[in-house]
This record gives sequence, structure tokens and C-alpha cells, in this order.
Amino acid sequence: MGYSSIVSDHFLNPRNAGEMDHPDAEGRAGTPDAGPFVVIQLRIRDDRVEAARFRTFGCGPAIAACSMLTEWAAGRTVADANAISGEELVEMLGGLPEDKRFCAEMAVQALKQALAQLQPRPERPCG
Repeated sequence: MGYSSIVSDHFLNPRNAGEMDHPDAEGRAGTPDAGPFVVIQLRIRDDRVEAARFRTFGCGPAIAACSMLTEWAAGRTVADANAISGEELVEMLGGLPEDKRFCAEMAVQALKQALAQLQPRPERPCG
């Protein structure tokens, strides 16, 4: 299986690549041998992902998965962003070869790790 035009586009023109100044949360995913493979940084405002950035030290499908995921997450509620699966990300990318699906899984894992860092904000009592 070759790569879809969506994967090619996100690999050749990645969205949201790079560092974020003062992120609200940062998630990492990787392997014990290689260390962090994917880093996703988030800025959260009013329970929404205001902005998302990524770094990856991987192949084209990893870059494409992170690019698509950060583009998709921006503007979503925290709950919606937390609900995405690696399988859904693969579908958004128009498919990935079986041996590259782990790239999408790692991107989602890093996103979920970042979201897990967010502390529920206590409600203010009235009066």
C-alpha cells in the first residue's frame, strides 16, 4: 500500500510543527529503546484546545499523523480531543500501511498524555 494524498500533503507541508512558548500541557510517546518519538504541546482555553504543536523524530507517516492530529484538535473541546483513537486518525489520513499504523497510535498517545496533565479547575462558590 502506498501513501494517500492526505499523508503526502501533511508530510510535505506539516501543520503546527515546532515548539510552543509556555504550553499548558505536553505529552510524549515513544519506545523504551528509542525514547520520545512524538511530543505534543497544547494550549487550553475555556476547556478547548486553543492551539496544538508537535515535534517528531520519525518517518513521514509520523509527521503526517502529528500534523493531522494537531490540526484536527485545535478548536475542539478537551473531551472531544481525548476521545479520538488511533484508528480514527488513520481514517482521517486516508489510511496507512499496517506497519506504519503505530505512528498514528503514538501521536494519539502523546495527545492523551498531554490532556491527562490538565487539572480540573475547582468551581467557584457563589457569593
